[in-house]
Parts: sequence; C-alpha cells; structure tokens
Amino acid sequence: MTGEPRSRHIVVMGVSGSGKTTVARGISAVTGLTFVEADEFHSPENVALMRSGVPLDDSNRRPWLADIAGWTAARAAEGRSTVLACSALRRSYRDVLRQGAPQVDFVHLHGPAEVIRERMARREGHYMPASLLDSQLATLEPAEPDESVLVLDVSLPPRALVAIAVRRLGLPVWTPVGER
Repeated sequence: MTGEPRSRHIVVMGVSGSGKTTVARGISAVTGLTFVEADEFHSPENVALMRSGVPLDDSNRRPWLADIAGWTAARAAEGRSTVLACSALRRSYRDVLRQGAPQVDFVHLHGPAEVIRERMARREGHYMPASLLDSQLATLEPAEPDESVLVLDVSLPPRALVAIAVRRLGLPVWTPVGER
C-alpha cells in the first residue's frame, strides 16, 4: 500500500454567483471526477425559503450538509472521486463535509461583491435571489491556516480557474479511452 487515497474529493466553494457550478463542472470535464451540485440536496423547504428571499440558518443547513457528506462517503467507499459545487461558507460547514470522505480539498472562489452581484443579476432560472448575497457574504468565514483551501480570484475566466485548480491540486487530466 502506498498510502495514496483511493479517491479525491474537491469542494468548489463560495457565495452564490461566484461560479462554483461552472468551475466544478469544468474540473469534472477535465479530470473525469464525478460532479454533483450541492443545491440538489436541499429540501423543498430550504428551496422555498431561499426563493422567498429568506436566508438559511444553521438548523436548515445541518441536515443538508450531513446528506452531502453521506453522499461523498458513499462515493469514497466505491473508490470514486468527486467534485462538488457547494457554498461551504463557514468552517463548521466545511468540517461536516470533511467527515464524509478521507480526503477533501476546497477551492474557494472569492472576489469583489460587485463582480458577483453582476453575475447573479445576469443568470436565469436560479432560485437564489441577488438580495441574499449580502447575507452570504456576512456568513462567509475565510479559511483558517489548518484548512486545505485553495483561494482563487473570481475575476479570472472560468477556464483559467479550472486550469489553475487542476494544476494546483495535482489532479490527473482525464483522456477518454477513444482519444488515447
């Protein structure tokens, strides 16, 4: 045994509108890691709250985070690596996500509120209104020195963010079988 983990798990984190889903999907496409959107784990009650402009509190988030950690643990048990788009705004939330799999790394998409607010205003079909950005920014706790968090500037184009994340995390680039 080499001590290498059987699987890797990447959480692309940040406030709503920072580009988490776009970057996580990009990492998945380049590496072959299984992609999942954390929003898919929200209860209908959580979605209704956010749709109506009510920020979630810890009692709303706790079961959601536990479900995500359970999903990641199941993928780790299968030996499958994952990339997840999830806000993971507080240290305590990231700690819950770390309980799911043996190796979890975070990529924090961070930048000026104005850039993020502009992106939120342009997107269509998302239940998270731009009015909740300020509550998310207030909730956000920057990574502490003992956390494995790569911080990237949201002002960069998504393709550059993906390339930097893949390189800095040492993720293997995936080549489909027919293209080898």
